[in-house]
Formats: sequence, structure tokens, C-alpha cells
Amino acid sequence: MYQENAIKASQQHITVSTPMGATLIKGGATFRVWAPAAEHVYVAFHGAKGYDPKPHDELVKDPATGHWTGFFPNVTDGTKYRFYIIGKKGCKGRDGHGNERDGEGLKRDPWARELEFGWPDVETLDWPDVDCIVREANDYPWHDEGYRPPEFNDLVVYQLHIGVFYARDVRGNDIRKNRVAKMLDAIDRIEYLADLGVNAIQPLPFVEFGGEWGLGYSGVDLFSPEMDYCVKAADLVPYLVKVNHLLASKGCAPLREEQLIGQVNQVKALVDLCHLHGLAVITDVVYNHAGGNLDQQSLHYLDFPENPNNGNSLYFTDQGWAGGKVFAYWKPEVRDFLIQNAKMFLMDFHVDGIRFDEVGVIDDKGGWRFCQDLTSTLRAVKPEAVLIAEYWRDHRWLAVWMPPGGMGFHMGYNDLIRNGVRELIAAAAGGGSASVNMGKLKGALERPWNYPAAWQAYNCIENHDFVLDMDGDHRKPRIPKLADWNDPRSWYARSRTRVAMGILLTAPGVPMLFMGQEFLEDKLWSDNPNSTGSFLWWEGLEGTDRHMGDHHRFTRDLIWLRRKHPALRSETVNVFHVDEQNRIAAFHRWVPGIGRDVVVVVSLREKSFYDRSYRLGFPLPGHWHEVFNSDIYDYFFNKGAVGNPGGLSADGPGMHGLLHSGGISIPANGLLVFARAPGN
Repeated sequence: MYQENAIKASQQHITVSTPMGATLIKGGATFRVWAPAAEHVYVAFHGAKGYDPKPHDELVKDPATGHWTGFFPNVTDGTKYRFYIIGKKGCKGRDGHGNERDGEGLKRDPWARELEFGWPDVETLDWPDVDCIVREANDYPWHDEGYRPPEFNDLVVYQLHIGVFYARDVRGNDIRKNRVAKMLDAIDRIEYLADLGVNAIQPLPFVEFGGEWGLGYSGVDLFSPEMDYCVKAADLVPYLVKVNHLLASKGCAPLREEQLIGQVNQVKALVDLCHLHGLAVITDVVYNHAGGNLDQQSLHYLDFPENPNNGNSLYFTDQGWAGGKVFAYWKPEVRDFLIQNAKMFLMDFHVDGIRFDEVGVIDDKGGWRFCQDLTSTLRAVKPEAVLIAEYWRDHRWLAVWMPPGGMGFHMGYNDLIRNGVRELIAAAAGGGSASVNMGKLKGALERPWNYPAAWQAYNCIENHDFVLDMDGDHRKPRIPKLADWNDPRSWYARSRTRVAMGILLTAPGVPMLFMGQEFLEDKLWSDNPNSTGSFLWWEGLEGTDRHMGDHHRFTRDLIWLRRKHPALRSETVNVFHVDEQNRIAAFHRWVPGIGRDVVVVVSLREKSFYDRSYRLGFPLPGHWHEVFNSDIYDYFFNKGAVGNPGGLSADGPGMHGLLHSGGISIPANGLLVFARAPGN
């Protein structure tokens, strides 16, 4: 297919800083691709099906770098393209006619910002045989100019999976069954999440992973949004109505239909609307490996390397992880590919932070220096964006230490609260006479060893991995089921679950909730839209199950309590009292130099202490307000709740290492919060 008399692409506008991929500029677009082993590289324009190279479509190679470049006039937003690459014999490819060829064929651009939707007709094939689409980076009309994300220590994060989270038609019918939910379906829950009090969402990865459904951790085209999470132009009208309704509620001009066409702008619309409603967006990326379904048109086979699975791939090593291929972190081009991917999310998509999957694998596979380059670059380009590492190696603090001693992430996952709380709840499920080691709470609440600050601990008691409906010994029950295996709606399950959530939301560090956790969801979840028995049961929250409504109210009020009381977001904690016999613990939190002291009391005792008969130490004398009592949320409003209405006066002698004390009533399986000030 190579044309001997080919006229090479213009090098006008091409410099050493020309971006990778396709970039629109005045009068056309530049193209750049890294393919050092290729012998010829063409740009297959305007729909690659049926493509035959034209003499002027060939890019020019820089032999020193292995990059191929060219400028093409009259390329506009929406232009379709792929690369047609001719390499060494021995690796198969397909041309635009579907014919298998030896050593040549069509390839998707690894840097493509969007891929062509597959269609249910015979003229256009579906993924992976799809074109890339040239996209203008700045054509979405953002409305979030005044938005500022929360301070890191103020974050309360909600993790969700776009594909199964929520989807209803205009009549309110649940349409998730046998259908992947969309980015624009999730906008129906923005007002709900803002009201709940969380101030950030963390969707599971939403880059193209090459299947109709999945967790998202098998990305193939890392710069392109997952097509199955997006809506085709023909189906946009009802979504446009919803988007514009939310924009109007914030006094913003409506979008036109063409401004919502394409995967890129639909992601941007979700982020934009979240910002308008006070929600930050933390994207989830996977840089420890790419997906196991690396097809012949993917970056794994880009320049027809010999033996690509034996370490000769451009982007990957010969090592595997989670069914995929590990990136070759020692190559500058690979490091830049991943770092520029992260920058795209922060700058082009306006996201407010990034969660990095299994950073320990990156470290194990030679990516320590890459992590340092990654974090230093992202800190420089967007200092207000939070960088969260999932790092489970022995020396956890290395993730959050600054270079050269550490990797430079802002936060690291912490399993002390997760494991401690789950062990307490599991032990309490043994009944009133069971031994419950309340002392575990002390170690769980204190700052993780060697962490510079307590807020750098990223805490959860449920997450997508832990409560996934999949075989494997690391899958765990959701908290209501852990609290009572026989009946996750019993009083025991409800009350113990409130205690678990209460500890998470009053502890130091940044709390993360997993979808459904706020309303007592007890089922394991699945990413499979055909697994209808694992869907979040929104109908239960809306009236079918009153306990779900009560727990939602409990969670909402507790989140807002955390946001009102700065002591609950501070660095300090003193677990000053542990009563193993009565299964009670108490801890003190405050803001150094300011005060705003708070005392939290946790009980897993199955009987109440009435008439202020339990004596407890307090750090300051005088009046303390009871600002939260979990017992009132059981059959809300629980008129028989055990508590301390009107507060108490800590006028007694010192106890439990504190200078003062007072008598309190403590509800069975309950959580109380006392504060010097009632809150902002």
C-alpha cells in the first residue's frame, strides 16, 4: 500500500513542542504519533472504512525520536481519522476493507480524545474497529468560573459507578435493567448528593475499556471517555431538557443540542453541573496496567513490534497485572503519555482531583520515579487538585511524603478505620455477651504511623472492591449484613450500622462513602447491568422501606454536622476513655488554638444507660450541648430516644485523664456528639 512517490505531510506549524495526537489550530490540525519501529505512517481521514492511502497523507518521521508529524489544512472539529501504519512483517493488522494484512493496518490514536460511536448497521463496525474524532479542547461553554473545590481536610467523598448508579426515563421508570447507565443519567442525582452533604463525587474510571460494561479498571483508550457511558445524538433531547433545567436552577444560560453532542462534552457537562451544585469531581485513573483486551488496533500493537508480549511493545513491559499489561515506566514517552493524561483531566475536564489505582503495583514494577514526576507536575499545574494514592505496601507513609523520600501524593488509603470498625461491628454481632475489643478504636482513630498530617488518611468502611458481588476472599459484606447476618433490617443491624457510619464521619481524615451506604443498602453490588438483583434500591429509599429513609436522614444530618463543626475536620483526637466491660469508648476532638471542642461517645452495648447514670470525663467545665444522638433516627423521630436533651453541665471532678466530668445517658448501640458550641 506504500506509495513510492508519496508527497509527505506539510511540516508547517510543527515544532518540538507540537502536542501528541490530533490538535486543532487555525486553518487545520497538527498530528503527532510515536511509532519508532514503523516504516510508514499515514493519516486515514474522514472515516477509515474503505480507506486507501493518499500520496499527501503520509507523516514525516523524526528518526531521532521516532515521532511522526504533519499539518493538514481544513481539518475541523468532528473530523474522523485513524493512523494507517506499515511496519515490519510478522504482526497482523486489518486495512479499511477488513482484510487481514501482514505488517500493516489501521490503528487508533492512543491520544484520541474521542472515539466514533458504534452503530447497529452494516456500514459502520463497532469497537474496536472505530475511528478517532478530532475534538476542539475548549468548545464547551463552562459555567463554573466561580467554583472553588473544598480544602482537602473538608472533603466528604461519595464513590459511585456510572454504569449502574442511576437511570430513569421521563416517567420516572428505572431503566437500568439490561442497559448501561449514562453520564447524563447521573445528573438526576446531583441535587440529591448536594442535599446529602457530600462535597465531592468519585466515579469509578470512565475511560474507554472496550466492553459494554465493566468496573472500568481495564482501560484501553485512556484519553477517550467510555462510549457506553455516553448518549448518541439521536437520543439527546430528554437529557438536554434535564441539563438545562439544572442550569436554569443556578441562573445559567441553556446549552444548545450541538453543545452536548459527543462523549467529551457530556463528561464536561456532568462536571460543570456538579460544580454549580457545590460538588467537586475526583476522577479515578489506572496507571498500573492497561486492559487485558488490548486489540490489534490499540497502542500495544501500534508500530507492529516483533513479539509485543515479550517486552517489545512500545508502551508495555512483558509483565502483567490484573489481567492486563504493565506500563514501561522507564521510557520518557510512556511517562509523558500518562502524565499528560492526568493533566487532561485536571485542565480540560476541570476535575478537582485524581484517585490513582494500586500505586503499589507501579512502585513494584519500577515506577517510583514516575510517581514523583507525576505528582510534582500535577501539583504545579493545579495546586488545588487533590491527589489520592491507593498504596497498600508496608511503608504506607511513602505515598504521602514529599520527594525525594516519598512519592508526593496528598492522601493515601488508610485501612485502620476500615478494619477497626468492621471488626467491632462483626464482634458486636455475636450478641450482648460477646467480647468486643473497644480498644481497637484508639489505634483506628489516631493518625497513621509516619503520616505528616491526619487529613492525609483516606478512610472508608465500604468501597467498590470490598463489597463487589464477585468470587474472591477479599470481598466483604456491606455493613448492615455484617451487623446482623440473619436480618440486615433488624434493630441490631440498623443501630450497629449507625455506629459504624458515626465513627467514620467523626474520625480524623477524609471520609469516603460508597453508593448506597447512606441509605442502609445491604446487597453486594455488581458492575453488570444484567445483574438486576444487585442494583441500588432507590425505590426503598423513596418510601418502600422506611428504615432506608431513616438511615438516609441520619447520614445526611451527620455529614452536615461534620461540615458545621471544624473540630470534626481537624488534626486532633484523644481517645480518652475505653470501657471494655460496657463496650463504650469516647474521644475528644478540637481545633488547636481555637477550641470548638467536641466529645464523641460510642456504645456497642445492647442496653442503655438511663438518667445520666454514666459518668464521663470532659475536657472543659460548664455546659455541653448534645448536638447529635443516633437513637432519634430509629423510626424517626424516635420519641423514646435515650439521650441528654438540653445538654449537660460538666461540673464534676476529673475523670479518664480529663479535668472535669458529667453524668450522661447513653442509648444502646448508639453514638452521641457533645459540643461546646451548637454549630454554625
